[in-house]
Amino acid sequence: MSGRWAWFAPLKLWARSLPFRVVVITIAASIAILTATGLFLLDQSTKGILAGKTQASVAEASAVVQVMQRDLNATDLRTTSVNERITRLAREATNRGQVGDQYFVVVETPLSLVATSGLDPASIPDRIRTAMATGDGLLSTPTLITFTDGREPEPGLVVAARLRAPGSSSYPVFFLFSTLQERQTLAAVQQATWATGALLLVGLALTVYLISMLVLRPVRAARLAAERLAAGHLEDRMAVIGTEDQAALARSMNHMASELDKKITQLENLSAVQQRFVSDVSHELRTPLTTVRMAAEVIHAKKDQFDPPTARSAELLSAQLDRFEDLLTDLLEISRFDAGAAELTLDFTDLVTLVAEEIDAVAPLAVEFGTTITIDAPEAVVAEVDSRRIRRIVRNLLTNAIEHGEHRPIQVHVRSEGETVAIAVRDHGVGLTAAEARQVFDRFWRADPARGRRVGGTGLGLSISSEDARLHGGSLEAWGKPGVGAQFRLTLPRRAGRAPGPSPWPLVPPPENQEVGHAVAS
Repeated sequence: MSGRWAWFAPLKLWARSLPFRVVVITIAASIAILTATGLFLLDQSTKGILAGKTQASVAEASAVVQVMQRDLNATDLRTTSVNERITRLAREATNRGQVGDQYFVVVETPLSLVATSGLDPASIPDRIRTAMATGDGLLSTPTLITFTDGREPEPGLVVAARLRAPGSSSYPVFFLFSTLQERQTLAAVQQATWATGALLLVGLALTVYLISMLVLRPVRAARLAAERLAAGHLEDRMAVIGTEDQAALARSMNHMASELDKKITQLENLSAVQQRFVSDVSHELRTPLTTVRMAAEVIHAKKDQFDPPTARSAELLSAQLDRFEDLLTDLLEISRFDAGAAELTLDFTDLVTLVAEEIDAVAPLAVEFGTTITIDAPEAVVAEVDSRRIRRIVRNLLTNAIEHGEHRPIQVHVRSEGETVAIAVRDHGVGLTAAEARQVFDRFWRADPARGRRVGGTGLGLSISSEDARLHGGSLEAWGKPGVGAQFRLTLPRRAGRAPGPSPWPLVPPPENQEVGHAVAS
């Protein structure tokens, strides 16, 4: 687990921190650029230093060979042999090379091999020996100079030439120049290059981090100010520092806060006026409504004495007064929700029994529509709820399902799991589209305004039901499919004040063969 956390920690920091991303990207780009530049510079430095050493070595060897060739050409063969003269010249060359450790010499003759003391002749690569056997002029190649006296091997350069004796014979001469000092210089340059690059990376990372923090500081201040505004602290303002972009951002945020404060105050005042208007109108209409209700009841009681048109008018008057009274009740309830004055009267209630009672209450309406209602509840489901409000929710859902169920069966599912309970009402009627499912809880919204209503309603039932569910800390959701039906699901916490978990009943209904239950009303 610790290894996995160590792997994911940078990824989380990458996702959360903009300065970290800026620094990492800058360092990655800098590493690529510095590596390419450093390798190029080191390559050029190596080539330049070694080329200079090669040129100097070839020039030195050429000068020595010229001197040896001139002395060899001046040899008096009457007094000395060629081999003796070449051996003497080779020893003179080795002595000159040992002065200041300039170079080492190997001269091969048919009778002997003359070399600088301690030098291993195997230091001469076979490829240059072969080349000298068939070629002419000065040849050079890198090599590793080894010694027979215990000294450490050194990197070096071999320069080969030929001495031509009087007659037709020639003798190979090899000069070995040590490049140890040049290699040490290159190593020092390489170390200095990488050390400089590392220091540049550290300095660049710190500089970029500081710059990003300077750039992000006003952005973070603006974010904190926005969060404070979102939390309702509209009086908070950003400090205006300087005269550049940071100050302009602060002034813009402060101006936005002032405008938001004004608009929200205006909306709050307007909302308060609207709530007061709805409440006052609803209360003021109560008295004349009561008077009209009393007169309508007197008329309705004597409708049998009237002619048919007048009797029908008396029935319509009574029905519309009932609907008008329901509308006033709903408006008062909505005004209490808007004012935040709605309260719960909590008690532990068996939701299965509550649902069964509400199904019994709407049984006459179900009979009128030719609809059967079944309840699916494997066990008792007890929850701490306001039973009056839950009854209102269930009644609204059942009434809507009966009206829009197209005379098909309706199922009511009651489930519980852990600290969450659910009630779902499923019909198989006209159904809902996805857009309609999102709007169905809006006030006074109707899916099809041209569709006539056989059941009285105010257009506020589902909106009030949604507010009742939210007041309990739960939710009321809708699913539908045109021609297949709809399902409304109420999800509540088992105990008041606690957050509900996942709903124990799916919002999208299960297959039909899993919807089981027993008939309660028909």
